[in-house]
Amino acid sequence: MCNQHTNTTPTRVLSVANAKAPFETTTIERRALRPDDVLIDIKFSGICHSDIHSAFDEWGGGMFPMVPGHEIAGVVEAVGRNVTKYAVGDRVGVGCFVDSCGECEYCLAGDEQYCTKGVVQTYNSLDYDGEQTYGGYSQKIVVKEGFVVRIPDALEMDVASPLLCAGITTYSPLKHWNVGPGKKVAIVGMGGLGHVAIQFAHAMGAEVTVLSRSMNKESEALSFGADHYFATSNEETFKELAGRFDVILNTVSANLEVDAYLSLLRIDGTLVNVGAPAEPDQYSVFSLIMGRRSIAGSLVGGIKETQEMLNFAAEHKIAPQIEVINASQVDEAYERVLKSDVRYRFVIDVATL
Repeated sequence: MCNQHTNTTPTRVLSVANAKAPFETTTIERRALRPDDVLIDIKFSGICHSDIHSAFDEWGGGMFPMVPGHEIAGVVEAVGRNVTKYAVGDRVGVGCFVDSCGECEYCLAGDEQYCTKGVVQTYNSLDYDGEQTYGGYSQKIVVKEGFVVRIPDALEMDVASPLLCAGITTYSPLKHWNVGPGKKVAIVGMGGLGHVAIQFAHAMGAEVTVLSRSMNKESEALSFGADHYFATSNEETFKELAGRFDVILNTVSANLEVDAYLSLLRIDGTLVNVGAPAEPDQYSVFSLIMGRRSIAGSLVGGIKETQEMLNFAAEHKIAPQIEVINASQVDEAYERVLKSDVRYRFVIDVATL
């Protein structure tokens, strides 16, 4: 069904005028539908720690005014005349990026996030036509059909929202580093990413250990599927677990004592970073060469893999634990994220915008 919009679409948004400014409600115009575009009526938008890094301009390159949000769940309101995958009323999602060149080796391989031309991020980015992108803290968004994914009926819309970043950010590296039966995996951090990573690693069949600063979240970690839980504030932890893990997935955005964590890897083990601290890490190269160990990083996943992740989550009943908030509570939510005062992801109810 084609429901062509030939005019731009005004939409209310939450925006920040400059770094660390409070959020305010403003209005922007979403572009008129191109032939391959989908207009989405956003229902829920998750809050990711990278939203905070961006809104505070901690990584540099902030484009203001900024509308954050790349964990978008909504319903198709209209489609361009050439759209075939989606129809009005479909439940859909949008993740961390909204365009890529489609021609480089990485795009052709389904790894659009590594597009050599430069992937167009959902917000705080420039589209290929030079227009600034605005994210999901918004009533509506217009996205190319190829960068929209379908939300399975088994997933509630609010719960599905964080999977569009937290889900694919953790699923993709676990899959890439062949996590499965017979593998021992450690998840560093029991926050917004970590509690999802535990569920995926468990469902993939791995033996899962959680490494967190304190023992406060042990019962929760075990309920998510962890087999073991250790406090990193206890020096004995690093002695007891030395040389144990095939993969360590670091989900925290704080700097670690990297050498200590490398000591927990088996020969040929890999420390994979998906958290992104603002300051550089430090380590000794001897921690790598004495065990043929590796340090790696991973940036979400492509569109095909994101759809695969959503289907996997639906099949295995994987669900982020969320707290749904009103649009007026976003500033407070940012403060609480920085204090680790959330179990475990905030989701904005866009109906309150």
